[in-house]
Amino acid sequence: MTENNVIVVRNLSKVYGGKIKAVNKISFFIKRGEIFGFLGPNGAGKTTTIKMLTTLIAPTSGDARILGYSIKGDSSMVRASIGVVPQEFTADEDLTGFDNALLIADLYGIPRAIAKKRISDLMELVELNGAMNRKVSTYSGGMRRRLELAIGLVNHPKILFLDEPTLGLDVQTRAAVWRYIQKLKKDYNMTLFMTTHYLEEADSLCDRIAIIDRGRIIRIGSPNKLKAGIGGDIVSLSVNNDHEDLTDMLRKINGVVEVKRVGKDYRIKVKLAETLAPKLITAISAKGYQVTKLSMTKPTLDEAYLEYTGRSLREEETSTGDVMSQRRTLRLSRS
Repeated sequence: MTENNVIVVRNLSKVYGGKIKAVNKISFFIKRGEIFGFLGPNGAGKTTTIKMLTTLIAPTSGDARILGYSIKGDSSMVRASIGVVPQEFTADEDLTGFDNALLIADLYGIPRAIAKKRISDLMELVELNGAMNRKVSTYSGGMRRRLELAIGLVNHPKILFLDEPTLGLDVQTRAAVWRYIQKLKKDYNMTLFMTTHYLEEADSLCDRIAIIDRGRIIRIGSPNKLKAGIGGDIVSLSVNNDHEDLTDMLRKINGVVEVKRVGKDYRIKVKLAETLAPKLITAISAKGYQVTKLSMTKPTLDEAYLEYTGRSLREEETSTGDVMSQRRTLRLSRS
């Protein structure tokens, strides 16, 4: 591990029942002070990876080092060095926000005098200082998420793991959580590893992103690098014909890089959409067909995901446990 890489993962795998490969030989590193994101749909392996890196579950094979400590051989040192904001709400609803955080501080062995001052500061950071002495059962979904963030920071971690930190939150509350995350990086030079299936979240927050799908890392890079890797603009159009395949004809037009067809719909990668769109319409009209729908887009993370995985980012099948957990989180988020 180089001094600048605080997390190094090598060939990490998790197999359930000897057959289901939730995580399949992934390798990556995370630099000190960066926000690193796992982008992928439900069931992609994001939460399983975080659970292995935070020593909640053991890997089937491979290893990872957090600040030089092995997740297999130095689990206690790993836990002492990190903070975790899980996808699920974990705070006790019968306790106040302050007492929930104090309980976690006790588990870390933080002296009460230090813990109380630290918790008060954290409650101010996440704008809960006016509600910290109320029971969590009275909190809104956004307040619960901010409390989870404060609790994850109680031990002053060098690395913070966030699993779907804004799942189920409204746009305004999500933006507030984004501000807290950015503040942790800017003001405290904290390293953050977050998972998300929100494209705009990954694009706005992450320095680098790993696109993960079905347990495998497909591509890693900065948001701009991933989008630039598409190699052109995208023209999506529909034609009032699903019998004749126009792929070869469209591909021969100068400036067209790639054509993919699904029924009446064509996804066309071009060098410059504004110039090529009229030529595409003219060529299709010359064949006796009409373009019924057309859109032009510059490279986006959604387009990048489609380019690298062959599918648009979508909800995948999840285990019953995952479904129940997410339903509970969504219900509490909207309360």
